[in-house]
Amino acid sequence: MSPLLDIDEVEHRYRDVVALGPVDLQVDAGEFLVIVGPSGSGKSTLLRLVAGFERPTTGSVTLAGRPPRPGRDVGLVFQQPRLFPWHTVNGNITAALRWAGVPRAERPAAAASLLAKVGLGDLGKRRVWEISGGQQQRVAIARALAARPRLLLLDEPFAALDALTRERLQEDVRGLTDTEGQAAVFVTHSVDEAVFLATRIIVLSDRPGRILLDLPVDLPRTGVPAAELRGWAEYAALRGEVATAVRAIQPS
Repeated sequence: MSPLLDIDEVEHRYRDVVALGPVDLQVDAGEFLVIVGPSGSGKSTLLRLVAGFERPTTGSVTLAGRPPRPGRDVGLVFQQPRLFPWHTVNGNITAALRWAGVPRAERPAAAASLLAKVGLGDLGKRRVWEISGGQQQRVAIARALAARPRLLLLDEPFAALDALTRERLQEDVRGLTDTEGQAAVFVTHSVDEAVFLATRIIVLSDRPGRILLDLPVDLPRTGVPAAELRGWAEYAALRGEVATAVRAIQPS
């Protein structure tokens, strides 16, 4: 069976600087891949290539056998929510549904379903500035899911949030992608976040980013409370292996 995402010997340059690669990576449907690496290792560059915003200098990126189409095949969640402040919460979701080609008559029910999935079912009439930062990021996730993308890309979406809100959103996103059946690629600097969210972790080297570690994560996705899971010896061992790989990276 062919992988959903195929990154084939990709290298990317900005003028004379090699930012990434070569990288050879395949992601299957249902995987939650987390990318960890130092600043400047090409994590965000790799996401832009996968999203279809840029084309690799050499090699190829295909999603389900063709170049990715931003906003159709791929949903993207940024570090900041980037919502439309002149719209309500519901208006932000409805706008995304309109761009996705959802018929007008189906949009109210689709928007309500998306907001319910991210725990905001009663906040649709609120303005963006009337909700918290964590709630705004939930809206951003719902908006990214509006087109029913086959791949969800998340670029450090919880980095600006407080620790408690971050942990709550980690639990929600982990469960959301499990139930929706999409693949996800998530970028983070946090080793703990990587181990908690991932079904697979890759660690990138310093520039140019190359894969130093490709580690499957075989931890229960359901049925174990987050606090309990984080106390498991298996969890600590995975976290230690990833942290060791990250600490061993020598800056160029």
